[in-house]
Amino acid sequence: MAAAVARGVSVPELPRLLARDPYLAPFAPDFQRRYTLFHDRLKNIEENEGGLDKFSKSYKTFGVNQFVDGGLYCKEWAPGAEAVFLTGDFNGWNPFSHSYKKIDYGKWELFIPPGQDGFSPVPHGSKLKVVIRSKNGEILYRISPWAKYVARVDRNVNYDWIHWEPPLPYLRKHPQPKKPKSLRIYESHVGIASPEGKVASYKNFTYNILPKIKNLGYNCVQLMAIMEHAYYASFGYQITSFFAASSRYGTPDDLKELIDVAHSLGITVLLDVVHSHASNNCEDGLNKFDGTDSCFFHSGPRGTHSLWDSRLFDYSNWEVLRFLLSNLRWWIEEYGFDGFRFDGVTSMLYHNHGIGTGFSGDYHEYFGLHVDEDALIYLIMANHMVHLLHPESITVAEDVSGMPALCCPIAQGGGGFDYRLAMAIPDKWIQIIKELKDEDWNMGNIVYTLTNRRYEEKYIAYAESHDQALVGDKTLAFRLMDAEMYTNMSVLSPLTPVIDRGIQLHKMIRLITHALGGEGYLNFMGNEFGHPEWLDFPRKGNNESYHYARRQFHLADDHILRYRFLNAFDRDMNKLEERFGWLASPPAFVTENHESNKVIVFERANLIFIFNFHPSKSYAEYRVGAETQGKYKIVLDSDAPEYGGHQRLDHNTEYFTEKYSHNYRSNSLLVYIPSRVAIVLQNMDIPN
Repeated sequence: MAAAVARGVSVPELPRLLARDPYLAPFAPDFQRRYTLFHDRLKNIEENEGGLDKFSKSYKTFGVNQFVDGGLYCKEWAPGAEAVFLTGDFNGWNPFSHSYKKIDYGKWELFIPPGQDGFSPVPHGSKLKVVIRSKNGEILYRISPWAKYVARVDRNVNYDWIHWEPPLPYLRKHPQPKKPKSLRIYESHVGIASPEGKVASYKNFTYNILPKIKNLGYNCVQLMAIMEHAYYASFGYQITSFFAASSRYGTPDDLKELIDVAHSLGITVLLDVVHSHASNNCEDGLNKFDGTDSCFFHSGPRGTHSLWDSRLFDYSNWEVLRFLLSNLRWWIEEYGFDGFRFDGVTSMLYHNHGIGTGFSGDYHEYFGLHVDEDALIYLIMANHMVHLLHPESITVAEDVSGMPALCCPIAQGGGGFDYRLAMAIPDKWIQIIKELKDEDWNMGNIVYTLTNRRYEEKYIAYAESHDQALVGDKTLAFRLMDAEMYTNMSVLSPLTPVIDRGIQLHKMIRLITHALGGEGYLNFMGNEFGHPEWLDFPRKGNNESYHYARRQFHLADDHILRYRFLNAFDRDMNKLEERFGWLASPPAFVTENHESNKVIVFERANLIFIFNFHPSKSYAEYRVGAETQGKYKIVLDSDAPEYGGHQRLDHNTEYFTEKYSHNYRSNSLLVYIPSRVAIVLQNMDIPN
């Protein structure tokens, strides 16, 4: 490493990054070192593996792969093994009849010729196991790390590896959509996407949920818990089989159909990919695959996450790099995913995994020996590969630390991600609702939180995600309305102050987050209509109940219930963004955040957004700044009756600007602003 850094490779566009943020200048050597390490790793792949394209398609040679003539080629990396065998239904579970041959660098291979009838010796749907004889003579039965399908058969505790080679595999019918300019993400979990107390299916999601998502105006689905995980209650974050789509929802072909149908609706599909850690399961996971505590992971304490009780990858290892890069390629090319949301990036970036660390934003926190540069180089390599081979793909980083340049181009010395999650925003809303009276809400603090992001790095804003829906936490709707959601959400019951406040603030919070908080927007399924209660998967602590592991979509379809008002507002908010594209526009210009009036005003995408958070004060003729002169009209009003509002605004009203500067804008206009309302005005003189 020292030799590589001494040699150095110039970062092509680093001056552009440093010109944009001069405070990064003292860390230019760090950017150069990181870029040099990436460059050298890429060069080594080109020289020793025949290029990144071939290297990242190793799933075609590792695991068990069928030749055209029916023969099988089997390959594993097990550096700690003394011997490797393949067993299964095909050989009557004889553990030693089919022995792998040891080749270079801890790899093993086996060729099984086709049967006399020309068919594969291992039929589709039959069970397999890799048998490892460890250095100490122990015999271990393992699932191949490259297994493409695993399932829990009957009442077995562990998963079985099932050879997946259907005679008529699913063929895609629809092209992948172009990368959206504005990203409106519907974060989803297939298993809970039903009001019934059971594990829902890929088929259910395809035919019952995708049309809802399309109707709501979202153009992207982010699928959680797809990579196989033995423990359902882990929410999909304790992966056991990285190349297998979870069988609890259906077959691989069912998932391919789901993605294909989403594409037919113009919906982009992202995979919530977990490369930050792996389940510590041995018999049906990666842990101790070859009998050692290392193999894919760091050995000793460095290889275990103290809070998650899971294994941590050794990103400096050549074969780990092959495995993880090929995994990304597999999900894109085999299933048709359009990109990834990388989970646990903060845990990857730092040797302390961010545990007990409150990142202050001091730049010294992001550079130095405490940064795991092997993990960072892997992430840069992953982004390089994904965007090089599939330019329309999207990558999103879940990083709470705020590492600078993570979402800048690699050529500038950045991490290469397209977006990062704006993780401070939901925490801010929780803190405000939990700790402050309405009259004490700080408008400046809200605006600061929503606009505090790195220039030219794109952020996904969200008011709440799956994290806030989990048991032990509360959704925004539940925080706002709590127990009254059980008794007063019917239009046949009186509109209580608690429900009225909750409905109005729920809409306002989501719109201001959508319009001011970033360059993309995310919503967790069901939260758009204020889904009641929390999310809790079946586990011993709740007697294996599915009662809270479901989404009650029927609540938003019931015209007697007030959930439909929130659902309609969310839909029209997204449809308005689709028309005007504020997420793809430059950041908003905030003209006002008035503390005593509780008013926030900003302009973005030729629209004026007006928010009055005051619980009781309305303003008859409130002067609002406007840069462009003309005639304005209301295009979205949270107070409209179809959104559960009080219909205090006349949508036929025309607002004309005056040549009167106000709040640093050249023009202004007078607007009636009722209490607890959000209004969006369009300049009718500017063609949309």
